[in-house]
Amino acid sequence: MNDTSTVPVTTSTLEVPGARLHYEVRGWGPLVVLIGAPMDGRAFTPLAELLAADHMVLTTDPRGIFRSSVDDRDQDSTPQQRGDDLARLIAHLDAGPAVVLGSSGGAVSALALAETRPDLVSTVIAHEPPLDELVEDRVQLREQTDDMIATYLGGDPRGAFAKFLKIANIELPPPVFEAIVGGDRDEQSLADEHFQYAHMLLPTVSFVPDVAALRRNGTRVVVGIGEDSTGQLCDRTSRALAAQLDIEPTMFPGDHIGFTDDPAAFAVRLREVLAAG
Repeated sequence: MNDTSTVPVTTSTLEVPGARLHYEVRGWGPLVVLIGAPMDGRAFTPLAELLAADHMVLTTDPRGIFRSSVDDRDQDSTPQQRGDDLARLIAHLDAGPAVVLGSSGGAVSALALAETRPDLVSTVIAHEPPLDELVEDRVQLREQTDDMIATYLGGDPRGAFAKFLKIANIELPPPVFEAIVGGDRDEQSLADEHFQYAHMLLPTVSFVPDVAALRRNGTRVVVGIGEDSTGQLCDRTSRALAAQLDIEPTMFPGDHIGFTDDPAAFAVRLREVLAAG
């Protein structure tokens, strides 16, 4: 595999309805798209550099986050909008159909894309999508999510993050929690956080996939779960989606963000999954 420090990067922007998307392209070959929400493209850089040895790899910031601006920051960012953004990016590159790996909210965006533009997507790997409406305790989750968002908008970001972790059934050591919520943060980080809580989170977790469309449109759907995510909310929602699609979940190294913790191991597993398709 090549020396990833020498992988050339092309950076550009694309105007789409209501937003300007920042995106980066690495390597040459079949197109792979790596996306998150609210996570921006920087988190995928190590994985993208590994895959760029034999793929064209597209990373992007979702609308309203970091380098991707929106015309109206009081408007919600929905999975359908973000799916359309991805469709426009793939069409703009004219390198599809693409393999799209979406993580967390990015997995929900990828599913929305596959429902409406299967011509642009050969495979969707939905890694731990937070599809709260697919699990039995959906009503309780709605109430908890509304309370979490109200806590944040009421001026208590620390309390909101603690509630987020409780909903997700994720435990963080106190020093890690403090590193995330403590100390001074720059204006962009605060703006991204507010946009996430106020305009991204609820539309994402409320999304209900059109399973019938996903079954009939020809796009291969892989539901990915981290080996270390057992018992977490996204483990449950992912298994619920896989059951509705009548497929077995595909296990990946690590937890919800395994691709950042060990991108090399994640890349090996991703290549195996692609080869099996």
